[in-house]
Amino acid sequence: MFTTCGVRVPWVSLSLFLLSVGVIASNAILASAPKATSVNLGVIKDIGVNTTTCNSEVVRNSNTVVVAVKPHVVPSVLEEISSDVTSSKLIVSIAAGIPLSLLQSKLPSSSRIIRVMPNTPSLIRQGCAVYALGDHVIEGDSEAVHSLMSSVGSCAEVKEALVEPFLGMSSSGVAFLFLALEAMADGGVKMGMPRSMAYDIAAQTMIGAARMVKDLDQHPAQCKDDVCSPGGCTMAGIHVLEKQNFRGALMDAVEAATVKAQELGDQD
Repeated sequence: MFTTCGVRVPWVSLSLFLLSVGVIASNAILASAPKATSVNLGVIKDIGVNTTTCNSEVVRNSNTVVVAVKPHVVPSVLEEISSDVTSSKLIVSIAAGIPLSLLQSKLPSSSRIIRVMPNTPSLIRQGCAVYALGDHVIEGDSEAVHSLMSSVGSCAEVKEALVEPFLGMSSSGVAFLFLALEAMADGGVKMGMPRSMAYDIAAQTMIGAARMVKDLDQHPAQCKDDVCSPGGCTMAGIHVLEKQNFRGALMDAVEAATVKAQELGDQD
């Protein structure tokens, strides 16, 4: 059985998608949350998922357990379920900033643990995720997680040192791009474009630009240069962005999100 030990909104949505595309059967999932009246638990129960308010029950009846709670709750949840975790259980954590060392310290020494960091476009099968393996995983554990996350986007195994940078660039980065998209649309509105049209065009522009980098396998700088005619409109706009330190601001944002994630892991 595949289970979630604590249910958060993004995981509820991802569970709904995994069910819809046939990756996991609803009767193969057991989800828990602190209260029987939890909105998240109610939503997932309505689609046929088994639910409980006991995290230990989840672990006892499952082979794969996903810890999907806020970072500050992780230590208490792990302490609650520790006595039920055996070497037959695969523990998967998607909690931001919680390192494998902390996960391992709260569970039996031989626990099979994998740390996964996804991003929200996984909800529409356009996600990106990375995962890092604990010291005691066995054959098939990595493949199982890779298969699950690959069903909703791209996925790669990395050294744990790269999980926080991924969070800063991709998990948090989607919000940076939403902000940029909104600002571009506001610019269109300022210049007289209807707002609904502006949002649609800004979104499609971002999608198209990303696809060019991936599909043409070109450096982003080359793609940018191909648009910038000498003395043209685009170069005038690029000049403004450079004067406003656009690149530096994005780099600083990635760094700040990464550092914050690292701080979350140092709080226990």
